[in-house]
Amino acid sequence: MSELFEAIRQRRSIRKYRPKTIPKELVLEVLAAAGWAPSAHNSQPWRFVILSDASIKRRLVAAMAQAWVADLKLDGITLEADKRKERVEQFINAPVLILACLTMDGLMEFPDAKRQSCERDLAVQSFGASVENLLLAAHAKGLGACWFCAPAFCKGTVRAELKIPDAVEPMAFITMGYSAEQPAAPAKKSLSEYCFVDVWGAKLRI
Repeated sequence: MSELFEAIRQRRSIRKYRPKTIPKELVLEVLAAAGWAPSAHNSQPWRFVILSDASIKRRLVAAMAQAWVADLKLDGITLEADKRKERVEQFINAPVLILACLTMDGLMEFPDAKRQSCERDLAVQSFGASVENLLLAAHAKGLGACWFCAPAFCKGTVRAELKIPDAVEPMAFITMGYSAEQPAAPAKKSLSEYCFVDVWGAKLRI
C-alpha cells in the first residue's frame, strides 16, 4: 500500500521521451489497467485507439493544427510558426500516442435533457478514472506519460480523419514513452485548501 501512495506522489506529466520503442505487450498491459477503473453502471464508457502509424499520426495532427489555428484567428490571435511546430511534434514524435474516447454505450437513456446531462456527467467521471489508472500504470511500469485535452477542441476533425463512429467521442491524447526528463513536482494545494468537514451545517476547514 505504501508503494501505491509513493507512485501517486512521484508520477509526473512527461513531455520529453527517449527514442526507444515500447514493447506492444507493455502498452497493452497499461491499457488493461485502465479497464479496471470504476464506472457508473459498470458501463466502462472508455475507448482507446493506439496510433502507431507515423503517416496517420502526421495527417491527424496536421488537421488538428489547422482547426486550432482557425479557432485562434476567430479570437484575433495569430499562432507563431515555432509554437505550432512544437505542439504538432510533441504528438507526432511520441513513442506511443493513444487517443482516449468516450461513449455513452452502456449508460442509461432518459427522455429529458436534465437527467440525460447527469448521465453524461457519470460517463465523463468514469472516463477520467480510467485515464488516471492508465497514467499510474504507466508510471509503475517505468514509463512516462502525459494527458493532453487537445482532441476535445476539434472532435469533428479527429472523428473525420480516423473515421470514428458517431457514438464514440474523441476526448484526449495520452503520449507515452521512456522519460527523457525529470520534471520537478508542480505546486499543489494543501489539504486544508480543498478538503472540508461538514459538522451540523457548519463548514470547518481542516
